[in-house]
Amino acid sequence: MKTYVRTLQIAFTYIGTIVGAGFATGQEILQFFTQYGRWALFTILISTLLFMWLGTKMMIIAQRIEAESYEDFNRHLFGEYAGSIISLFTLIILIGVNSIMLAGAGAIFQEHLGLHYQFGLMLTVIGSYFLLRRGMTGILQINSLVVPLMLTLSIIIVFSTFKVPGAGNFLLLDTGHSPLRAWLSPILYTAFNLGMAQAVLVPLARHTKDIRALKWGGILGGTGIGFMLLAANFAMSAQMPGILQFEIPMGRIAFQLGTIVQTVYLLLIFLEIFSTFVADIYGVTMQLKQHLPIAPKLITPGVMIICYALSQFGFSSLLSLFYPIFGALSMVWAYRLIISPMTPPPRSNPPSTDKKDVYLTVNPVTRTTRK
Repeated sequence: MKTYVRTLQIAFTYIGTIVGAGFATGQEILQFFTQYGRWALFTILISTLLFMWLGTKMMIIAQRIEAESYEDFNRHLFGEYAGSIISLFTLIILIGVNSIMLAGAGAIFQEHLGLHYQFGLMLTVIGSYFLLRRGMTGILQINSLVVPLMLTLSIIIVFSTFKVPGAGNFLLLDTGHSPLRAWLSPILYTAFNLGMAQAVLVPLARHTKDIRALKWGGILGGTGIGFMLLAANFAMSAQMPGILQFEIPMGRIAFQLGTIVQTVYLLLIFLEIFSTFVADIYGVTMQLKQHLPIAPKLITPGVMIICYALSQFGFSSLLSLFYPIFGALSMVWAYRLIISPMTPPPRSNPPSTDKKDVYLTVNPVTRTTRK
């Protein structure tokens, strides 16, 4: 029973880490999959298999090398120097993304609930701080709440889409984009998201002793991500090409299903922002504590303050410059993960010269002893 519960917790955390605000709004899925018409069905299946395989492999390797943070994992893949540089760049991206998500939380409270922008920011920051005091347990708990709700909403949207005249569009739509671009899209999408998700999946694996829970949690998590991709693509394809004009395409679909679904959807977008923010801050804290002689309970609020400050001034323009670089880097990172052996080589232990290690051996013939 403990293995079963832990497997579900890992699967939900994996899904919740990948299914961030961009996924929940539908914009990511529209750009990476739906705009490619009928090819989207096949590219989503490719992405699902990659999530199942590479996400599971990453967690198993992280557990076996006892990686405390994603920097330890990157050093394992690339070596000490290159791994540290890549981890530093990942740190910048994570802080930038979380600053934008924090701004998104404020916008939800301002635009849809009529509350002050700063109230949304402060609620997210304060709530995250108290949840992070529970460490990895808090991350598992929030995702165990949010992800089942997201899966339920996906099922509701699928069944409601069957009634739409264009329900079969996902099998019929053509695209003007090149086939090469369409088939590279799922690889880039998976690599980019796993490159971000390592911030929480690596320490999660480190704190999981049961290898079966990691394996099946990764497989179930990848399957869940694939299902939600298919559900969103199915719904948005039925609304093509008009859905392309909306900034939040999934919100447009949810708003057509009535006030209750609309309210649940807005709540889920906020919870997705909240859970991803919590997970990323935890991952950044795990990395920084290896370099700073400061207690993690002080590092966490420091990182949050930086994200809060950046959310006031905007980080989008700078991040738009970093995103393509990180996307290309993620492809290299995924390649290194693919070729990395599942079982790392054993650590070399040089013979000790300590006098305490002098031991006695017994001659089996004479029964005498010698040092």
